[in-house]
Amino acid sequence: MSEFIVKELEVAPYFDLELLMATSQESRIGSDTMAELAEAWDRWLPHARASQLETSSGSFLLAWLGEAVEDDVDEQWEEAPSKAFMYNALAQVMCMGIVHSLLPEVEDVGCAPAPVPSDELADALEQAGVSYMVMGEPGLSRRFAVATYYPFKGGCEICALKQSCPKINGSKDMSVTLPGYE
Repeated sequence: MSEFIVKELEVAPYFDLELLMATSQESRIGSDTMAELAEAWDRWLPHARASQLETSSGSFLLAWLGEAVEDDVDEQWEEAPSKAFMYNALAQVMCMGIVHSLLPEVEDVGCAPAPVPSDELADALEQAGVSYMVMGEPGLSRRFAVATYYPFKGGCEICALKQSCPKINGSKDMSVTLPGYE
């Protein structure tokens, strides 16, 4: 078994209305819907988690929302798909809010590059409570979860998803890799 350290981090993601509007592809959110989303946000805050994973190959941030959030979103899909779509967007925004609060550079770059999977990182992720869906691939077992480099090292150029990412393959807006992190 590999050696690693998992440290829980305190999180307090801020509510980003602009990101919610972009994620949900809405130009307007009614007051009743906004009130429901605000209640969901408050209900989900205790399930917002982050850990720093220190391995011999580097340090990583794992941000995720617990299973209770996934269950809440799933219940909404059974009741009303349009409402569930907003709940799903809100959960994504909360997860990215965790990342943005700990790594503000990610918000500026517009991407949290996925680390290259390794056995050591897989062990650390599993101990933290979120494993890989398939070993050797960067997808995580929690629906609302992000693993990225911590501290920030760069954007698209270091991402394990760069071969299949539409942002890097269809856009000229790329970040730069910081010196010392090549």
